[in-house]
Amino acid sequence: QVQLVESGGGLVQPGGSLRLACVYSGRIFSINTVGWYRQAPGKEREYVAGYPDHYTTDYADSVKGRFTISRDNSKDTVYLSMDNLQPEDKAIYYCHLNFYATEEEEYKMWGQGTQVTVSS
Repeated sequence: QVQLVESGGGLVQPGGSLRLACVYSGRIFSINTVGWYRQAPGKEREYVAGYPDHYTTDYADSVKGRFTISRDNSKDTVYLSMDNLQPEDKAIYYCHLNFYATEEEEYKMWGQGTQVTVSS
């Protein structure tokens, strides 16, 4: 059983900052990719940032220069630091993990989401 638990969402004023955390736990043999997505009301879920491999980071154009993804393997945690937040960043943010539970069993999982609201 693998779990993803996000935290760190909240209400912030335009121009403010937040840091989201995603802690993963359970039977994980290896990780293919890990990243963050978001879904605003009435819109499709969209990619925000991720690690397409162990060392490379990747960002959506809309967040480049403002958001930073990082990971602490000793804590099995992935972070999303968000600076200069704008009202259009308001969404539920989801952690996504693509992993192997064994050498052959591949899975993809979503966390439960954490709400980010940007408003004055």
